[in-house]
Parts: sequence; C-alpha cells; structure tokens
Amino acid sequence: MFAIFVAALYVATGGVFYLAATREYHSVAGFDGIRLTMLILLMPLLAKYIFQLACSPFYWLKCRRQEGRMKGQTPSVSVLIPAWNEEVGIVKTISSVPNTEYPRLQIVVINDGSTDCTHEIVTRFIADYDRIEHTGTAIKYLNLPNGGKARAMNRALGYAEGDIVITIDADSVMAPDAITNMVKHFDDSSVGGVAGNVIVGNRKKPIEWMQQMEYLYGFFFKRADALFNAVYIIGGAAAAYRRNVLLEMGGFDHSIITEDIEMSTRILSHGYKTRYACDAVVYTEGPSDLKGLCSQRLRWKYGRIMTFMKHRKLFFSLRRKHNPYLTCVVLPIAVYAELLLLTEVVMLGTFFAYTIITSDYMPLAFVITLLTAVVGIQIVTDPKVRFHRNLLWIAPAAWLIFYAVDMVEFQALIRSLRRFAIGKDLKWQKWVRVGVLDTACLGSRRGLPAFD
Repeated sequence: MFAIFVAALYVATGGVFYLAATREYHSVAGFDGIRLTMLILLMPLLAKYIFQLACSPFYWLKCRRQEGRMKGQTPSVSVLIPAWNEEVGIVKTISSVPNTEYPRLQIVVINDGSTDCTHEIVTRFIADYDRIEHTGTAIKYLNLPNGGKARAMNRALGYAEGDIVITIDADSVMAPDAITNMVKHFDDSSVGGVAGNVIVGNRKKPIEWMQQMEYLYGFFFKRADALFNAVYIIGGAAAAYRRNVLLEMGGFDHSIITEDIEMSTRILSHGYKTRYACDAVVYTEGPSDLKGLCSQRLRWKYGRIMTFMKHRKLFFSLRRKHNPYLTCVVLPIAVYAELLLLTEVVMLGTFFAYTIITSDYMPLAFVITLLTAVVGIQIVTDPKVRFHRNLLWIAPAAWLIFYAVDMVEFQALIRSLRRFAIGKDLKWQKWVRVGVLDTACLGSRRGLPAFD
C-alpha cells in the first residue's frame, strides 16, 4: 500500500517534468497576467522564506557562543508532564526523562482527572522506580480533578523547584541530551523561553510521514526566528522556561486552548527573548488518522487566532521592549498567510487551469525543484539526520504533500472562523494513541529512546 502511495507521488511529479520538457508555452488571452499576479501575492511569503534560509547558517555560530558561555553550568531543572487519559504512552514519557541523566533534575507528573488507567499505571511505575532507582531524580505525582491542562500546569508550578521549567506532553519522549541542549540557550538572563525540536516518532502510515516532513520543514525555519530571539510558538511538547518568568507572567492562561503558544507570545510581549534549540529533540506521536489530525489542527488554529486577538497590540508595535522582527515581520506575515489560505482553493484552481491551458509547466517544475532542494537541505542539516532518512524517498514529492497539509489547515481555519462567528467555544480535542516506542525499550534507562 505504501509503495503504491510513493509510486503515485513520483508519477505525478515525473509527469510535470515531462510536460515541462515537451510542451511549449503559448499565450492565451485573459491568462497573461495570472503568473505575475500569483507572484505578487506570494512575494511576502517567498521573501520571508528566502530570508530565513539565508539566516540559518548563522544560527550555528550563535549556538556555539551560547554553549561556551554556559559551559560547566547546570541550573536545576523541573520537568512537568501533564496527562489526561494517557495510559498508552505515559510510562514511556516519564522513563525518558531520567534517561537524560541531567544532574539536577526534578519530575512532576500531573494527572488531570483521567478516566482511564493513567492513575494506576503512574502510581505503579513510581513505586517501582523508587524501589530500584537511586539516581537522586525525584518524581512528584499530583492526582487532580479535571480542570484543563493550563490549570494543571499552574498547580504543578507550585511544586516546581528548578530554575528552569521544562514541559513535555505525555505522548512524547526525550532524547538523552534534550535537557542539556535546552539549558545551554539560557546563557542570557533576558531569555524567557526556549523551544525544543519536536519530531514525529510514529512513521508507519503515509499520514504520519506527512507530519514528519511538515514538522521538519516548520521547525527548520525557527532557526532564523531564534537568531533574532523571536520564537513566538514554543510548543508544550518541548518547551523550557525560566521559572521566575513563568511566575512573573502569572502562570498559563486557561482561557486559551493553546496555552503554550499564548505563553510564548506573552513572554515576548513583556520584552523577554525566546530561542530555539534544534538539538534538543523530543519525539512525539502524531495523529495516525485523518479525523484525529483535523481535530488537532482545529485546536492549534483556533488557539493561535485567540492568541493573536489577545496580543493584537504586538502587531507593528515600535515600542522599545518589543522585537521589531517579531512585530513587523513574523506576526503580520503569519496573519497574511492565513488570509492567503482562505483563497488557496481558488488560487490553486486558477494556477493549474492557467498551467494546463497555456502549457506553461516550467514555473511548477521550478517550484518542485526548489522545494525538493530545501527539504533535502533540512534533512541533512537536522541533528537526527539518520532518523529522517526515510524522507529522502519522498522529498521530490514534497510539493504534493504540502498541498495535503494545506487542505487540513484550510478546514481547520474554516471551522475556527465559523466557531468565532457563532460564538462557540472549543474544548480539548483528543485522538487515539498507539505509542511512539516499542515496549521492549521500557525499563532500561540507557536504551530509551532508541531513535538514533
């Protein structure tokens, strides 16, 4: 089945290059201005991507300087693991944290009123852990009535003792060096938050490969944002904060369903810096079916729009404490991209009609070539290049994969706008977990996670 899927992608991609090589462009009345119009509309996004690609090599130079300043320093760290009905993967998540062997570490597990066997599984694991482990890593367990993720995290903050607070979702696992690589970015007291590199760990189905490539592509561009200390999306699956900054912010906002995005934006609005640690890898489980993926993206889209509305004064702000790269480039273009997404069905239909009618296949062939090269660069420059080798097979078909991603994003945007129009709120969306690690990896600190 998967071979058929890949073959279909290659046939479609090869067909474009065949037509570009064998067909000659001919002008058609009424279509002459379409190509220029498309280019003008896409120019802000293209300019941003080109700029970010050009900046990415300088990211490594900045990381080396930061690592040098933090050499020998090990600030205390508290890892918060919120869970709601996470019986499938919670043990793998907790086990991966002491596997990092970070010297000054505390773990706080928060069960937010789960109705499955999460409580029994966690208490049994902690009992076994306390009996056989003597590493000095303390595990604190909070069994709370259901009140939402943000409220659960705020309760956990009261028990967190570390100078740095890291959050990780209960369907994720940390790479052994993840904590060390996050901490080294806190070399400056003005750094309030650091995003880790989230990688989709389940990759058996085409829909999972699609998410793996999407995450790789999206997180790569955080390097440029980190260069300018303006990473406005720090996902809760791999987020690190200064504890005193979180307390200064008053904790997470429980009125916004994407409390992680809102927190990172709020930190920036208060004048703090945010960064990205590409070598601080956390493997997460992406939805394995279309319904779960659409629900996930609805939550992300709805929460991001709410965050934009709450922090609308950031847009084009010239206040001294605000980052101009964030306020005048990143945020406005993010909104512009959503506006283009609303018209994408019409734009794509028009573009392909123009391409077929005029036989002008060269622009599409150029886009495919460029996107293939960009994805290839992202694969070979990622710290987990061996893990991402499977994507090399489908890199030439990335253009089709990203069209599929856009359709999922389009439905999420339409559903979000509809909810805003009728005043309907959104509750937490959840999908069926299958686990991102094999059970054979459990119980061995040095063997978890096996993702190299």
